Amino acid sequence: MVSSFVNACTAQTGVPVVGVSCAKGGSAIAKWLPGTPYYQDAVRRARKARAFLQANGYPIRHSAMVWCQGCTDGDLHTPKDVYKADTERVLHSFMQDAGAQTCFLIQIGNQRDEPELYLPMQQAQEELAAEQGDIVLVSRQFKTFAAKGLMKDRFHYLQPAYNAVGTEAGRNAAAYWNR
Repeated sequence: MVSSFVNACTAQTGVPVVGVSCAKGGSAIAKWLPGTPYYQDAVRRARKARAFLQANGYPIRHSAMVWCQGCTDGDLHTPKDVYKADTERVLHSFMQDAGAQTCFLIQIGNQRDEPELYLPMQQAQEELAAEQGDIVLVSRQFKTFAAKGLMKDRFHYLQPAYNAVGTEAGRNAAAYWNR
């Protein structure tokens, strides 16, 4: 997904994109709260990348984070209001601590065998993007892939699905920056 995002965004803007992966599969939002090891590691990685680019003369035109998380919270039945508040806290804290202006949000999909399970998390993500000007929803495609046979198990997608979401998200991030 990351490679597809970077390639699509660069193709639309003509500006190289540097991505720093901080993914932790199967993690609940509580594991990402400010002060936790996941959060501290992600901020450290983002700061190191920024310092490297600046020290080597690479101009930074935009700084953003791309966020796709929430399935584990659906599995854990995290209350929607708790998930939404914690997600907003993580995103805004990270943007401040890592120097990002925008969060490009990729909405989670559905659990294949229980398609309603993740709806509260999806609704919280929609609400955050509608309420917060610096959180931009760039893809909703994951929730369409179970019906298209693009899931390899109850939770995970086939590579063409990840590529499609990355491409859509990258194009939409580029359109946001180009506006």
